[in-house]
Amino acid sequence: MSLTLYYAPGACSFVPHCLLEASGATYEPQMVKLHKGEQYDDAYKSINPRSQVPVLKDGDQVITQIVAICLYLDAKFPGAQFLPADALARAKATEAFAWMNNSVHPTFTHVFMPNKFSNDADVQANIKAHAIQSYRGLLDELQTLVAQAAGGWLGGAHFGPLDAYALTLTRWGTIAGIDPNGYPELWAFVQRVAQHPPVARVIERERLQLNLFKA
Repeated sequence: MSLTLYYAPGACSFVPHCLLEASGATYEPQMVKLHKGEQYDDAYKSINPRSQVPVLKDGDQVITQIVAICLYLDAKFPGAQFLPADALARAKATEAFAWMNNSVHPTFTHVFMPNKFSNDADVQANIKAHAIQSYRGLLDELQTLVAQAAGGWLGGAHFGPLDAYALTLTRWGTIAGIDPNGYPELWAFVQRVAQHPPVARVIERERLQLNLFKA
């Protein structure tokens, strides 16, 4: 069956985008221009009524949500070893993946889209400022994961979703005005991930700048 990934440049869809590129499989990357509201078009809502990316289509089957998509790709391409096979190592990798998705990612949503949580401009400013401070602490935790990682990648011996997500979350921090140089181990790791050939190809396709921090 044919594979299609609906993605938006720089969004969390970057993670499965990298996995597909690393898998060596033939797939069609389909860009969704969020800034133009294409996610709200009827054609896209017929694929994902929640108007979100990423979406993976495998033939007629549609999968949404980054964790579900990445777990599916891990099962579909077992030779890539995106997640560890050992039960405990797999559980720990999934634990870190879930934390990135349910704690770090939503905190950035409060930075980037405080209007989702209040229609009051002053309240939005407070939400954003508080979230930025919280995000700094979460990047500290992410750096600790990097420092504790064994095997070269966050999930062990092979590149996987944790590595691409760490890059995404760190890059988002630079958008929030957080200097990545304040997290030297994390920043060095992210730059190494960016040089991994499948990741580098996705960065080029999405036309991403890794560091958007401005002093």
